[in-house]
Amino acid sequence: MNYKDTLLMPKTEFPMRGNLPKREPDMQSVWNEEDIYKQVLDRTKNRPMFVLHDGPPYANGDIHIGHALNKILKDFIVRFKSMSGYYAPYIPGWDTHGLPIEQALTNSGVNRKEMTIAEFRQLCEEYAYKQVHNQREQFKRLGVRGDWENPYITLKPEYEAAQIKVFGEMAKKGFIYKGLKPVYWSPSSESALAEAEIEYQDKKSASIYVSFDVKKGNDVLEEGTKIIIWTTTPWTIPANLGISVHPELNYAVVSAAGDRFVVAEALLEEVAEKIGWESHTIEKLVKGEKLEHVVAAHPLYGRDSLVMLGEHVTTDSGTGAVHTAPGHGEDDFLVGKKYGLDVLCPVNDRGVMTEEAPGFEGLFYDKANKAITEKLSEAGALLKMEFITHSYPHDWRTKKPVIYRATAQWFASIDKFRPELLEAVKETKWVPAWGETRLFNMIRDRGDWCISRQRAWGVPIPVFYAENGEAIITDETIAHVSELFRENGSNIWFKRTANELLPEGFTHPGSPNGEFTKENDIMDVWFDSGSSHEGVLEQRSDAQRPADLYLEGSDQYRGWFNSSLITGVAVTGKAPYKGVLSHGFALDGEGRKMSKSLGNTVIPAKVMEQLGADILRLWVSSVDFQADVRVSDAILKQVAEVYRKIRNTFRFLLGNLDGFKPAEHAVSYENLREVDQFMLVKLNELIKTVRGHYEKYEFAAIYHAVNNFCTVDLSSFYLDFTKDVLYIEAENHADRRAIQTVMYETLTTLAKLVSPILPHTADEVWTEVPGAEEKYVQLTDMPDYTELPKAESLTKKWTAFMAVRDDILKALEEARNEKIIGKSLTAHVRLYADNETTALLASIDEDLKQLFIVSGFEVAGTVSEAPEQAVKREKVSVVVEKASGDTCERCWTVTDEVGQDADHPTLCPRCAAVVKEHYSEMN
Repeated sequence: MNYKDTLLMPKTEFPMRGNLPKREPDMQSVWNEEDIYKQVLDRTKNRPMFVLHDGPPYANGDIHIGHALNKILKDFIVRFKSMSGYYAPYIPGWDTHGLPIEQALTNSGVNRKEMTIAEFRQLCEEYAYKQVHNQREQFKRLGVRGDWENPYITLKPEYEAAQIKVFGEMAKKGFIYKGLKPVYWSPSSESALAEAEIEYQDKKSASIYVSFDVKKGNDVLEEGTKIIIWTTTPWTIPANLGISVHPELNYAVVSAAGDRFVVAEALLEEVAEKIGWESHTIEKLVKGEKLEHVVAAHPLYGRDSLVMLGEHVTTDSGTGAVHTAPGHGEDDFLVGKKYGLDVLCPVNDRGVMTEEAPGFEGLFYDKANKAITEKLSEAGALLKMEFITHSYPHDWRTKKPVIYRATAQWFASIDKFRPELLEAVKETKWVPAWGETRLFNMIRDRGDWCISRQRAWGVPIPVFYAENGEAIITDETIAHVSELFRENGSNIWFKRTANELLPEGFTHPGSPNGEFTKENDIMDVWFDSGSSHEGVLEQRSDAQRPADLYLEGSDQYRGWFNSSLITGVAVTGKAPYKGVLSHGFALDGEGRKMSKSLGNTVIPAKVMEQLGADILRLWVSSVDFQADVRVSDAILKQVAEVYRKIRNTFRFLLGNLDGFKPAEHAVSYENLREVDQFMLVKLNELIKTVRGHYEKYEFAAIYHAVNNFCTVDLSSFYLDFTKDVLYIEAENHADRRAIQTVMYETLTTLAKLVSPILPHTADEVWTEVPGAEEKYVQLTDMPDYTELPKAESLTKKWTAFMAVRDDILKALEEARNEKIIGKSLTAHVRLYADNETTALLASIDEDLKQLFIVSGFEVAGTVSEAPEQAVKREKVSVVVEKASGDTCERCWTVTDEVGQDADHPTLCPRCAAVVKEHYSEMN
């Protein structure tokens, strides 16, 4: 007889190798055909709704690892919520307007000057839809479940119509106004930019100290005294109309180099060293407030430059006397407005100096720096020039420097409802908690929001102008334009005249002849995405406002979180979200930012092609995503190894459940052995732990808890020693059915717990689960934590046993290294223990040698009685000897009892009995 044929070895169709790159797309095709998303929603439709509102990625190019991180995190949450008592729809979205698409078309050879704006916008729309389709397929490949056939897209007519309503409601409340004000202006984009469109990069700039001669001293300064200013933007000198000083600072009138100069006392020594004065004497000190209304002469044009008081002046750098050009700086504008100065801005849309900067007209602003400093030097006003490298604002799209430039723009007032905004921040739950402080400070300190852009591809600002120039924004015009956009899309704005766009028969006192014009600017794209609470949450039946959660990268505190809060509070008085969760950026394995030039980018499509989406998803679960995260081929290989262990655990469980029918074979908890009950207690604790971490979005803790359970509790203990029962005993043996009961519970529980993270693998496992009623595990609910009988005492007792087991395993390892034994089944263990351990082992009914996976075990005495060669631990001493006897051909146990049964001379009595009773026909 071949005794191998009498062993109940694991048997399963579940393969050892995941082969995820091939298997996942096949599974996704089936999910798609069977509309798994609809099945999930139908199953949970009567539950409370949980809405995670998708922040729309920009529709341009392939997805990168940051996209994958973001979408996978969202999918974890939505999947968990749908399995834990909620109706959790997920509506993906796309941001589709803005400059990158215009540039992409231009770069592809489209000449926009040869077509109308409406024709160019039509090309932009077609391009955007292609990008949406491309990204949608890549997001679906990640295993992200959602309403992919009905996403929200900011260029859709119904969305644009809702956005117009948001604008109209804000205008109605007096939050929208047009004004001349310095804003971030990008000459490379020829458009105003919002703060969220600015990024800082190092830039080399000229640093100059310039003197302004006093021509009216008001008995405080003598005429001819020179006030020194400092600037890193020489090109703004032609726009200078004043000098700002701080009212509380002391200013020194200094005699140096044959002249008198004025500089803040606190900065005097630094300025003297910079300019290179060999010696200087302070003639007198003057309080800043005394200098108010002193008049200096512009060093190039001789016009008045008024000395004003400004709280924005500091002694952090410079001279304490600040060059003030109201057309080129926010503080300059505000102080100039207070003193009635004009807003002079001698730079056009393209960054070129105009005739309002005599002598420099036609020069690009950056090129003008040299010409202006030369003229200042000729005039004797340039005291010092050097070059410095400093952090300077750049256009986030073109990566070119931006300038502050006063232009007529449309603004959303923040001042008018700032207290309500700050209160809304406080009422929101922030994870991490520092998010609240970050957004609170941003809202507290931010200026009004410039919402107009001088571009073609975007949602038009729905404003008409009367013949007298008066802006027209009424309930009637807003409602009419909104409906026009809903029916035709916003391109109609560029196809029709103002009169054709207005309601039929519309009149206005400012247009006695009935003629009207329309605004040509479009809205900032942040206004587009920031209106999604109206366009999606309020308009769709599968969403609700406020959303339960917004989840995006930490850059969105100044972006989508910010703009959504402003429009949401403006329209409804409340934030559009109850909670905000943010994640960090993806860096390479060494913590460097990813870039093509460094060659350190990790492309999701390649990872899925080589390893599979579930490996990428497992990586996302493994990182502390609230901070910046690292990813590299080496890191992904480590994650793949953890995946292999989890997969092999599933395979082992499935293999040993062959022939097990839960309804027929399951053993009740009360009838299980203690060690089996202990494993269910451990499993129950895992349920509690994992569900708690899901609720708190602590996915890395889930990754570690599941990995630890699979490797320590299962592989290294329970699944190891139980082989002796599973393989050796008869199919219906009580101990075997008890173990299978625990394995079945463990299998179904683990599949459910990891399903949000590893949806492909979990569903693949589920197809093999005996007696599973649901086709997919994602159509089930999370397992519940239950209070099991004697859980506390079982945990205490068996945790103590595991400590003894660890001591014995270490002794076995030493004996193996010393060649005393080979495999542990060749060992006989003599234990010398304290009274507590002896009592513990005596209270265990299970076969101790089976639990320790040895052929012989005995408690041979007390610790003090242990021989010299014993391995000494804290509570026990262990002697490992080679077991005496022969090896059973069937179970590999070494015993003197092998051969007692004459019919089976190579078997131990246990194996002989099993073979005789259950396999006699094989003789």
